[in-house]
Amino acid sequence: MTELTLADLGWSADFLRQLDLDELDQSQPARVNAVHRAQVDVLTDSGPRSLILPSGEKTGDYAVGDWVLAHPVEHRVIRRLDRRTTLQRGAAHDTGERQLIAANIDTLFITTSCNADFNVARLERYLALAHDAGIEPVILLTKSDMCDDPDAYRHQAEALGRGLLAITLNAKDAEAVQRLAPWVGRGHTVALAGSSGVGKTTLTNALTGEAGLTQGIREDDARGRHTTTSRSLHHLPTGGWLIDTPGMRGLGVADVALGIDLTFPEITELADQCRFRDCEHESEPGCAVQAAIAAGDVDPARLTRWRKLIAEDRFNTQTVAEAHARNRKFGKTAKAANKGKKKLGLKPD
Repeated sequence: MTELTLADLGWSADFLRQLDLDELDQSQPARVNAVHRAQVDVLTDSGPRSLILPSGEKTGDYAVGDWVLAHPVEHRVIRRLDRRTTLQRGAAHDTGERQLIAANIDTLFITTSCNADFNVARLERYLALAHDAGIEPVILLTKSDMCDDPDAYRHQAEALGRGLLAITLNAKDAEAVQRLAPWVGRGHTVALAGSSGVGKTTLTNALTGEAGLTQGIREDDARGRHTTTSRSLHHLPTGGWLIDTPGMRGLGVADVALGIDLTFPEITELADQCRFRDCEHESEPGCAVQAAIAAGDVDPARLTRWRKLIAEDRFNTQTVAEAHARNRKFGKTAKAANKGKKKLGLKPD
């Protein structure tokens, strides 16, 4: 890799403002390139490094794309800087916890394909996560060359948001890279997200100019075979950065109420006009949402999917709050127990 400046790596005033004068002289800004079990790989303006974390911290608290301050001589992280954006999803098994995906992303390429993989409900979940994080979403519809009417898929995708852009492309065509050029300029970070087999690896290879491992289409379901197994930060010839993510079967939501509101603006804006503040938009009198459905202005299927996401988000958000309350209660109990042991001359836990 050629020598890069901090601006090349995506450094901005948002991160500089977090440093005090001593840190400017006694630390080195670094961007996380990969997260391993016991360390993180980072990129700096003087080259790549591998760093261990501060005592008590876990690599699970770090994400590809994070900015950290590294000790200039010792191979360790001093501290992680606050993120500008954080892409995360609800964990599996309805625990309510959220799983980090990537950090400091400017644009999320939500990738699906012009075949049986296309699913509006899944796209809406990705949109809710992106909107909640303050990340610009762009939907990429791959394998357009294998579809008789790719514009039909594009119209369905763009109907999921005001001003939402959906692009049909063939990831193996050189033109695909040119069409995505506005989002992959110097220092700009994009992330590729989507189900396994929709062509993310092929698209990654096209954007990076690298020849990676891709596999063919399965005849039974028109999907490619999954080849990405971990997140990593790729430097693009255009000067931008790409974070490819493994295909995700589960895409839960937790504590993303704002993102859901922004994904379904035609519903949330009408909700303020309902006669009752706690209107469920079912059969209540004076429901503006149901009136819009009757007038053909709102798709009833969108309302059904909105209800499902809202219910899941409320449940998982409550689960998170309950888990935090349990942890606080356990911490207080443990602290009291250790205090009692000290009084008795026993060794605390």
